[in-house]
Amino acid sequence: MTGYESLRSSAAWFDLSARGKIRVTGEDNARLLHAMSTNDVKNLAEGAGLYTFFLNDKGRILSDAYIYHRPDGFLLDTEPETASVLRDHLDRYIIADDAALEDETATLAAIALEGPKSIEAAADLGLPIPAEPFSSISWRNGFIVRVAATGAPGVRVFFPVAEKTTLVELLNAAQIPQADAAEVRVVRLEHGTPRFGEDISSRYLAPETQIAHAVHSNKGCYLGQEIVERVRAQGQVHRLLSAVRIAATAPPEPGTKLLANGNAVAEITSAAFSPALGEVVAMAYVRREALNNKAALVVAGSNPEIAASLTA
Repeated sequence: MTGYESLRSSAAWFDLSARGKIRVTGEDNARLLHAMSTNDVKNLAEGAGLYTFFLNDKGRILSDAYIYHRPDGFLLDTEPETASVLRDHLDRYIIADDAALEDETATLAAIALEGPKSIEAAADLGLPIPAEPFSSISWRNGFIVRVAATGAPGVRVFFPVAEKTTLVELLNAAQIPQADAAEVRVVRLEHGTPRFGEDISSRYLAPETQIAHAVHSNKGCYLGQEIVERVRAQGQVHRLLSAVRIAATAPPEPGTKLLANGNAVAEITSAAFSPALGEVVAMAYVRREALNNKAALVVAGSNPEIAASLTA
């Protein structure tokens, strides 16, 4: 069974060690992260975690991250492309705060185990399972969190790089297949799960992503909040990130427009062919009116026309 098939039907593992990992310590670490992110870090209990955005002063998304509250501080788990951007962004705003940033990307490995049966597989391996989404639990010289990149159930194990081989050998001995990056990408698109760097970037505002759990609506002031709240209060969200299916085998390039009645109403951000579904799965920013009307869509420039449909 391939890694792709295992991610869909049982469990597969993949290496996420390249993701950025920034530890934030000091007495003011919670205050700093609370003021800089869209979610409620100040009230995050030890062992708990959350998903959040970091915005610029124009309300645009600079980075996303999982934040895990560990005994030795907060660990930010972010995409490889944004690790240095996020670290520099936070560092600029440390003025009188007792807070320090340490980049642990090179010293801390991360292995994901995901799929419909991944929790059972992890338990069979003797891994402790965190009870709540985004929460963490200590294990050996590292810790395990309940997060997933594909949208399927899963856990992520963080531990020193020197111990990476031990865990990989444990997974291989249990005959759990390894999935490569392309297989992981297809499965996340099948689940309609966006990724920062492809579907989310500084072009977009937080409300446009439709990821409600990334933004706490009742927290105090944070960088970019004024723009986010103004857009939400005035109903000015004109495009929304949505999952799309396309009746084709060749995925359109990012930036390809989708048309309704000859008018561009959506723009593809990422797409891949799904062997299981026999069609292309994609993410796109879609005009609100097209979503509300459940408009019939076609891929711009296709001849004969290639149909596309919204999955929600």
